[in-house]
Amino acid sequence: MEQYQINVKRWLQSSKVNEDLKAEIRAMKETQLQDAFYKDIEFGTAGMRGIMGPGTNRFNVFTLRKANIGFAKYLLTYVKDAKSRGVVIAHDNRLDADKFQTLCADVLRDFGIKVYVFDSLRPTPELSFAVRELGTAGGIMITASHNPKEYNGYKIYDEQGAQLVPHKIAPLIDIIAKLDDEINLTYEKEEVRGELIKLDESIDDKYVNLVKSIGLNKDLDKSNYKIVFTPQHGASYMNAMRVFKELGYEIYPVLSQCDPDPYFQGTITPNPEDPRAYEEAIKLAKKEQAQFIVTTDPDGDRCGLGFLTKDGEYKLLTGNQSAVMLLDYILKVRQEKGLLSKDGVVYNTIVTSPFGNDVAKSYGVKVESFLTGFKFIGEQIHHDEVNGGPHFEFGYEESYGCLIKDFVRDKDATQAIVMYAEMALYYYRHGLDLDDVYLALEQRHGFHEDEVYSLAFEGLEGANKLEALLSNLRKSPITYLYDSEVIRSEDYGLSIAKEGEKEFNLTLPKSDVFRLFLRNGDIVAIRPSGTEPKCKFYIMAYAKDDKVQGRAKKLYDALLTTLNLK
Repeated sequence: MEQYQINVKRWLQSSKVNEDLKAEIRAMKETQLQDAFYKDIEFGTAGMRGIMGPGTNRFNVFTLRKANIGFAKYLLTYVKDAKSRGVVIAHDNRLDADKFQTLCADVLRDFGIKVYVFDSLRPTPELSFAVRELGTAGGIMITASHNPKEYNGYKIYDEQGAQLVPHKIAPLIDIIAKLDDEINLTYEKEEVRGELIKLDESIDDKYVNLVKSIGLNKDLDKSNYKIVFTPQHGASYMNAMRVFKELGYEIYPVLSQCDPDPYFQGTITPNPEDPRAYEEAIKLAKKEQAQFIVTTDPDGDRCGLGFLTKDGEYKLLTGNQSAVMLLDYILKVRQEKGLLSKDGVVYNTIVTSPFGNDVAKSYGVKVESFLTGFKFIGEQIHHDEVNGGPHFEFGYEESYGCLIKDFVRDKDATQAIVMYAEMALYYYRHGLDLDDVYLALEQRHGFHEDEVYSLAFEGLEGANKLEALLSNLRKSPITYLYDSEVIRSEDYGLSIAKEGEKEFNLTLPKSDVFRLFLRNGDIVAIRPSGTEPKCKFYIMAYAKDDKVQGRAKKLYDALLTTLNLK
């Protein structure tokens, strides 16, 4: 009997699994059973995330309860005064998120740990802020971020308000691995339960006021400048609308996408990376003749943009494009106002376009890149804070996330909204649209075309194929791609970089990420997703002139052919 069949049998025979769940299991096809039960759901780049439903590889009360028991034990073992300091828990609009929040609270309280909860949904960055503001031992966010409606998830935060990095996750995973299976797991309850404290609006007020304070040109004329906003049914609506209005912007919310609907019925997708997420916002923008569009993902840590071009059309920006313009704007204005630190640093990731590196360095600001996951940036900010510098100027990822001020230690779409709106308005008042701004940056620093592609590798069969792909990359390294020689390769799984016959050690934590540097300046990265059964391909094409157009797709096609994936 295979492992998935053993797991299915355990669930069907357990009195703890209700008849509705058992009926779901019995209705599954064999391939569905295999995918749902062939392994335990894992912690990835952003905690534990998966499709909701019965199964060891699914997000449900049993798998969440096991993970949360592990987190309780971890806190009591590794975090000083965890019981009295407590844990903040928040959730977004996902299906049954409030029930999952209650489950987490009950488990922690059984271990004698104090718990703080909000009265309704809140965005991820406010959860991070609350951990720091209240001085708690950690935090929990129930969310599946920008994933489809079938997903839910569990993000955990350390006492600094950042998600747990690998060296902190490792002991937690060890604790969870030693626990009984998710169905039969029991634990001894403390005689005195942890206190349950419901947070009032003071956390909202403090967070919103700090967000409002980050602006650099607060006196810009906002008249006759219209912004369309959609929270994609998620948790950003309350804070974002409050910030916009209190800062004096003329804001038009997409009302059909403002209610916290777990089924996302008003949008095709809640993912700002997908152009379909903007369809309703563009309709409203055309109706109101708005100059700017912003959208946040369901848990409010990612922000996507659209703007009215001089041709009268609405154009969307990628995460790389929007971030590099915001980076330049922030550093330029800080420099003009004498606010730019002499010891400034910008943080991004190894799959983010190198465009921003050149921009930052032109202002004398250092750049450091980490593995994918804002937790690494959050951890580094804390390290710098403790050790007296360097001074944090800006952090960003290609995946539509950035952080301007470090009172939050995760990417923050509400902060992004404030600064993106200010940036767009600033250039609008100077007679420029964002196309003009981006072109000027390219003329100064070189032309870039950055695209992210992905392929699905679903189920056990897909997982095996992906494992074979990574193995083949190590056995037969790519030495030539499309029309250029690979002059450097980096394998973060083995922590080795190679340039010709020379070999170097990589210092970042181990991860199944590969980067290829081509002689002509192009960069290609290959990385399995940490939150979905797919592999991502990051194509970063470069040219000194504007002939870079269309090159990213050609590189991607050549890569698929080389990897036998076409």
